Amino acid sequence: MLVRKKTPRIYTPVKDVRDLTRVLKSHGAKIAFRYFRGKQLLSMSYSEFSDLIVSISAGLDAMGLAGKRVAIIGESSPQWVATYLGTIAAGGVAIPIDKEVAIEEIEGFLSFAEADAVVYSSCMNEKLANAVENHPTVQHFFPISTDKITYMSNPKVKEFDDLVALGQQNVHDNHYALKTPKDIRRMAVMLFTSGTTGTSKCVMLCENNVIAAANAACSAVDFCKEDVVVSVLPIHHTYELCIEIAALIYGIELCVNDSLKHVMRNFEQFKPTGLPLVPLFVNTMDKRIWETARKKNKDKMLKGAIKLSGTARKMGIDIGTGLFKDVTGAFGGRLNKIISGGAPLNTSVVADFDAFGIQICEGYGITECSPLVAVNPYYAPKLGSVGPAVECCRVRIDPDHIDEQGRTIGEIQVKGDNVMLGYYKNEEETAKAFTRDGWFRTGDLGYMDEDKYIFITGRKKSVIVLENGKNVFPEEIEEHLENIETIAECVVIGREGEDGIKLTAVVYPNADRFDKNATQEEIQSTISAQIKDLNKQLVAYKQIRVIEFRNTEFEKTTSRKIKRHLVK
Repeated sequence: MLVRKKTPRIYTPVKDVRDLTRVLKSHGAKIAFRYFRGKQLLSMSYSEFSDLIVSISAGLDAMGLAGKRVAIIGESSPQWVATYLGTIAAGGVAIPIDKEVAIEEIEGFLSFAEADAVVYSSCMNEKLANAVENHPTVQHFFPISTDKITYMSNPKVKEFDDLVALGQQNVHDNHYALKTPKDIRRMAVMLFTSGTTGTSKCVMLCENNVIAAANAACSAVDFCKEDVVVSVLPIHHTYELCIEIAALIYGIELCVNDSLKHVMRNFEQFKPTGLPLVPLFVNTMDKRIWETARKKNKDKMLKGAIKLSGTARKMGIDIGTGLFKDVTGAFGGRLNKIISGGAPLNTSVVADFDAFGIQICEGYGITECSPLVAVNPYYAPKLGSVGPAVECCRVRIDPDHIDEQGRTIGEIQVKGDNVMLGYYKNEEETAKAFTRDGWFRTGDLGYMDEDKYIFITGRKKSVIVLENGKNVFPEEIEEHLENIETIAECVVIGREGEDGIKLTAVVYPNADRFDKNATQEEIQSTISAQIKDLNKQLVAYKQIRVIEFRNTEFEKTTSRKIKRHLVK
């Protein structure tokens, strides 16, 4: 496995958002963001970005919105991130909201959070028309672009650029400057969970949570100021936010992907050295590599090259750069590291990228922990692990049972500066989320080895309890199924039958692995036979008893997690 030499982490830890703007300013004219506006590629320097944060904070102050609640809706952009940080710096509460959520739900979130203002990108211009006229709490709307807006005459609406200009005037006329926060443990962020379990709660984070997680990310990952990172994931998620803030602390160049349709083209254009991704993206990239090789009748050659490279590496010789030039070229030619989080990653995919010279380090987190909990260290990775706890927290395992290998499996629990304040207006759920001695219950199950490395085995809520009392964690079996190339996506559930619960695999076939003239019957027969072969490798109670096929992809959250609760 590819192991990098441990190197000093060269960055300036920050104490709060005010301190962060000072660090950003110190990076000067270096490019902070490269991003698209329509088809035009723009850039913004660190100095300009730092000034934008201050101007937004000052603009909110001038409008009487300092200390108020500001929702931010839209795709990733410097303006989005600056509004998030500027709102916190002004003593307010930032409310990131998923732009893909139905407008009725968005309006409900705004009411529940008692938002005072909304900053939004052009994708929300038409959708928010009703809210401008009728929303009971929001009194200020700031569109970043006024394209196709028919309600600009409404006094509640003010262009984002006007808010920034008002802030600049406040800085010039009144010498406005960011103040050291009075209380970095006050509520500063409200986040609505994505709802993969069918529920959506409002997580309250404080400024200290946000900063602690970002500093911990800087300490844990192998990045430096010379790196170029492409932002692919939705910006309203804590994972992407944490990584972007950490990258900004380092002084990294952040390039914003404008569309999933253009992601490979943008990789070639921006030539990233590092990527923060979720497993679905990594798996898709891996499948695309192998499918391209098969179409060119070079898959056997690629397997041979991987074997040859591995042998040479054991002798201390790295020949991968030349062998896999065509593979890495698809990602711009410079990619050497990926941080993967959000869900377990198949170890075979990690091994593939490792052979290509791209190290994948898995991280683990949860929204309620801002989100970072652990990262597999680049200098001492363990395959299949998410690493030890990061510097801002501690992790323990609450023992539940002993597995076949004699390992103590239990709920992963966290305590530290990254842990949330609680759920907004929900004391009952907040109480359930913590143990009596103050540890946060993640709901994830796993174990720790002798080096305190964490290995995740499944979700407590998704566990399937069989008639014989055996516990089956569907994620474990799904990992085996994902190794079957004819399966694109799958979910394992416990299906109630006349003679008890049966392990059922719900499968979406990978059409690309079949002849275009293959019938549905042939496709299903092939996959069924492959699952039957897989069963021979599994203990009896973990074997798939029923296979169900579907013709469409599973419904997913915007962070590309399958909504398991919708699989009936």
